Amino acid sequence: QVQLVESGGGSVQAGGSLRLSCAASGSIFDINAMGWYRQAPGKQREFVASIRNGGSTNYAESVKGRFTISRDNAQNTVFLQMNSLKPEDTAVYYCKGFQILGGNGYWGQGTQVTVSS
Repeated sequence: QVQLVESGGGSVQAGGSLRLSCAASGSIFDINAMGWYRQAPGKQREFVASIRNGGSTNYAESVKGRFTISRDNAQNTVFLQMNSLKPEDTAVYYCKGFQILGGNGYWGQGTQVTVSS
């Protein structure tokens, strides 16, 4: 099993920045990538960004150029730097660990991000 703990959410005005962190522990050898998803009220959870163990990254079109995903392998932590935030970025942000052999993956408990106009 893998445990994921997010931190860094909060409230910010439009145009501001936040940095989310996700610390992984447990059977981390089961993971080959980490990512961030978000879910706004009344909407489905959607992909935001991911980073593979080798460092390659992928982003949703809606956040390209504004968000940056990175990782600290020594600390088993992944980060999401969010700049130029917009009210539509308001959501609960979830960290996900992608399993090497597939499956549903591992999820954190989520952290709230609120962007006011």
